[in-house]
Amino acid sequence: MKILEIVGIDVSKKTLDYHLYNSKLYFKTSNSPEGYVSLLETCKEHLNASMDDILFCFEDTGRYSKLLSVFLYDAGYKFKIINPIDLKRSLGLVRGKTDKKDARLIAKYAWEKRDQLTPTILPTPTTDQLKTLLTTREKLIKHRTSYKNGIKDLHDCYTEGEYDFIRDIHKRMINQINEELKNIEEQILSVFGEYQTLQRNYELLLSIKGIGKVLAIYMIVLTDNFTKFNDPRKFACYVGIAPFQYLSGTSVKGRTKLNPCANKRMKSLLNIASMSAIQLQGEYKKYYQRRCDEGKNKMSTLNIIRNKLVFRAFAVVKRGTPYVDLSTFAA
Repeated sequence: MKILEIVGIDVSKKTLDYHLYNSKLYFKTSNSPEGYVSLLETCKEHLNASMDDILFCFEDTGRYSKLLSVFLYDAGYKFKIINPIDLKRSLGLVRGKTDKKDARLIAKYAWEKRDQLTPTILPTPTTDQLKTLLTTREKLIKHRTSYKNGIKDLHDCYTEGEYDFIRDIHKRMINQINEELKNIEEQILSVFGEYQTLQRNYELLLSIKGIGKVLAIYMIVLTDNFTKFNDPRKFACYVGIAPFQYLSGTSVKGRTKLNPCANKRMKSLLNIASMSAIQLQGEYKKYYQRRCDEGKNKMSTLNIIRNKLVFRAFAVVKRGTPYVDLSTFAA
């Protein structure tokens, strides 16, 4: 990919700060469609390069950067959404912070790594819709947990009947949230039913013992229906279940362990799935019991089962046929 200019963009709620790396040009616009048009006009005015040779780079700031990314994507311009952690750790020691400085640092980072960067491809509108539904579901679950904990904490009641009154309010809220959660799950499955590939992959994932409805939905959404990750190992790294060695020279030999950088929600779901799998009769339970009898670490064994679930999920989707537990046919 030929890149002659990098436009570093610092995104905030109301404004965007721009820094053109080679042209040493800084300017500012509003975070709105009018501001984006002003950005393109300024670039065309001050640059000799074609707009096809420009790469716009900015951090992933959620809904603040979403409108900008959709605008650039629809207009056909190349852009890269940078992981904030990658950017922060690559900059080293930085003193002070301003929006202008951040835009310059983003441009500098992207220029130095321009040979490694590939333009971002936005997820499909369907995947975006499913992500919004899952985000809403997670918020409702947090509220439900709060109400459940509130019932347990009702000890300091000073008048007779006060406990029952407050407890009934909490229970009504919990019941209402349960209804909304059911509606969200039905809406997600309804979206799956509209698209044959989504429904097919969903059913293939459910054929794997240990993978339930919620985990299958999350795997399809986070992988953009298994198009975002072409390797199960990369997805395992993303969710934080891939072990890495820690070695340095001949004196430092740390144990192989997991990296804390992970999608914690997905990792939690895989952990629940692995613990459920070892409770069922089959290969997972036999494998877990055999390793434990050999004195192997239980959590290490559970992590291996988590990886097995991920690799088998990718395998059944790639193969296009349901998973078959061959251990059931063993003599």
